Amino acid sequence: MTTNRILLLGGLWLDASAWDGVVANLKDAVAVTLPGQGDGNTAATLDDQVAAVLAAVDAEPGPVVVVGHSGACSLAWMAADARPEKVAKVVLIGGFPWADGQQYFPFIPPTDGAVRFPGWEAFEGPDSADIDADTRAAFAAAAIPVPEGVTGGTVRLRDDRRFDVPIVVVCPEFPPEQARGWIDSGDAPEVARAKHVELVDIDSGHWPMLTRPAELARILAQA
Repeated sequence: MTTNRILLLGGLWLDASAWDGVVANLKDAVAVTLPGQGDGNTAATLDDQVAAVLAAVDAEPGPVVVVGHSGACSLAWMAADARPEKVAKVVLIGGFPWADGQQYFPFIPPTDGAVRFPGWEAFEGPDSADIDADTRAAFAAAAIPVPEGVTGGTVRLRDDRRFDVPIVVVCPEFPPEQARGWIDSGDAPEVARAKHVELVDIDSGHWPMLTRPAELARILAQA
């Protein structure tokens, strides 16, 4: 039996190497290098990232599973919108996609043309409780400033067939019950309109690819 290729999209400040521990434990997975996040392109835009993801989707002969982490949940969902016939499933890790017309990442203003990692103080609590001091230091040192052309880009969704694509929501720093509450209350309208949604728990902080790579790989394999 053949398996679908799994495309991994990292959130802000991460390059493709953030997924190394997952890829080592997961057959048929590949981390996508996003423009502006690992290729040195400081002028990259959200459209450039979408194009890179779609190129990876189109390069595969069969259906794919697209995995988005954090901010890249919107990127994964835009791939499903653009290729609903090719994306077999979308996996959202630690986040939900924005609706059409919303800004890709509105939370931190850019400085000197990029959004920089704000430091761990901004993520104290459940987000970072499982990250040790060495990993924190390595993360901060390697964090890539994301071009404002990416973070300031506008999410565009056009094809309602995206709601036919099954979604798996992986819940790291929040429990599935809380995620279900957000969906039912209207805080995640795109997921609320999807026809097939599964919630999966993982006992980690916001970056399980760094702290629980083998467990995350198992979850993705099952998805």
